[in-house]
Amino acid sequence: MRHDEGGWSNYRPSKSLWAWSVVGASALTMALGFTWGGWTTSGRAAVMTDIAVRNAKADLVAGICVHNFVTASDAQENLKALQAKSSWQRDDFITDGGWTNIAGIDGTITNAADACADQLVKMKELPQSGGDAAVTDS
Repeated sequence: MRHDEGGWSNYRPSKSLWAWSVVGASALTMALGFTWGGWTTSGRAAVMTDIAVRNAKADLVAGICVHNFVTASDAQENLKALQAKSSWQRDDFITDGGWTNIAGIDGTITNAADACADQLVKMKELPQSGGDAAVTDS
């Protein structure tokens, strides 16, 4: 048997086969990259960024809301009233109480009142503050 009569060493693919192989490999790479590789388009990345910013704002305002709620003089009564409300009425109670209002921010922050109400409802009792819970400028 002669080594130059056949086999892989003498195989010479055509230019069209090479071109289609490159196209197929590229398509397969992109399909795998976008499905399992974690790749994303710039449009989807922008949407994900907007969602992350909105959630971060809501978390920040919810934390301030909890602080404002807890440090109010009638906090214990308000907590009982909040816990007595149904889950879909709690965000309105928080918004109407003004605990999500922050100086310099006009309007409401999406999901902030819901997050604040969720955190407050989970409290068994209000934290005891010895007057040091107030925010100071120092």
